[in-house]
Amino acid sequence: MAEPKKKGKEAPVKRLLLGRVSSHLKMGIVGLPNVGKSSLFNLLTKCEAKAENYPFCTIDPNNARVPLPDARFNWLCELYQPAKQVPGALEVVDIAGLVPGAHKGEGLGNAFLSHISHVDGIFHMVRVFPDPDVTHTEGAIDAIRDMNIISMELRLKDLEHAKKRREPIVKLANADPTKRPELAFYDRLISVLEDGKDVRNLDWNVKEVEFLNELLLLTSKPVTFLVNLSEKDFIRQSNKWLKPIFQWVGENSPGSKILPVSVCLEEKIFPLEGEERIAFCAERKITSQLDKIIRAGFDSLQLINFFTVGKDEVRAWPIMLGTNAPRAAGTIHSDFERCFIKAEVMKYNDLKELGSEVAVKAAGKYRMQGKTYEVEDGDIMEIKHNAGGAGKK
Repeated sequence: MAEPKKKGKEAPVKRLLLGRVSSHLKMGIVGLPNVGKSSLFNLLTKCEAKAENYPFCTIDPNNARVPLPDARFNWLCELYQPAKQVPGALEVVDIAGLVPGAHKGEGLGNAFLSHISHVDGIFHMVRVFPDPDVTHTEGAIDAIRDMNIISMELRLKDLEHAKKRREPIVKLANADPTKRPELAFYDRLISVLEDGKDVRNLDWNVKEVEFLNELLLLTSKPVTFLVNLSEKDFIRQSNKWLKPIFQWVGENSPGSKILPVSVCLEEKIFPLEGEERIAFCAERKITSQLDKIIRAGFDSLQLINFFTVGKDEVRAWPIMLGTNAPRAAGTIHSDFERCFIKAEVMKYNDLKELGSEVAVKAAGKYRMQGKTYEVEDGDIMEIKHNAGGAGKK
């Protein structure tokens, strides 16, 4: 991963930890059992993951790719009328509920925490309404307690992992001075976790980030908090737990997004179409939150879209913010990165304003970009390469 430009102090870890280029970054839905995770997953993905009223119904994580709502993609498809349309997508993973003691293996905790380690970001769902038909593993609704349980279990697992990784470094550092910075890093990391802090909330220098990237710590992952309200509370946008949740997130995960949602209400909206859906939402003065949730996950992973267009196909390609042109080309095909020559780039806004590629070129807004160019959100690109002879995408 390239070292970021410095402005004063080093860039914070939450920017650097997501340094890999991939169109398959994953968001995992995490929470206590029976908070609505699988029901939300079903809605987001149109899949039929089990959603029964008992803990640990979901044991193996369910994966699905969720199309990203993007008006730009829709407009491009209308313009080019392609034979094939491929929108950007967010991979979502439904992970079984955690319980207190999960880091020690309680409630199949080790397997569940392992599933979380393989996602890149977290949807942390908390339920804030009682329901006599839906059991609560802790006996009663207490959003702050529930959020503390999840946060603590992730942190304790990271602490256990960090201590195990530190043990051999101690011996090596005694004999090899070059290992001492790594030992100092582990000492700081363990101190941070023991103080009840999450890795993503602190600043780390570039060398420390290199160590962190190897660890894939649970508390380094960006979090979006989903507050599952009753239908009544969502419509009136009121619940006694909302203010405490906002305060808790501000203190424990500053900068993380909070999205109220009513899964039971979304289940009513989901089957409706056209005028029936519009009337249902207008009567209650609400809108579905599903698109916002997908977008929030996409944004939390620092993903942007570039597009390739033509009569054969219009496709959105998710990449990390800050990706250069050759690495972006590599998401299309690895040979395109290896054999990259240049990218021909026009901006979506220019194309929409001017109406055609010909007009964009005539206006001097069709640019040739080289290997150092950082792809921007909404770029429409044609990749020039010499993989198998001169070619393009």
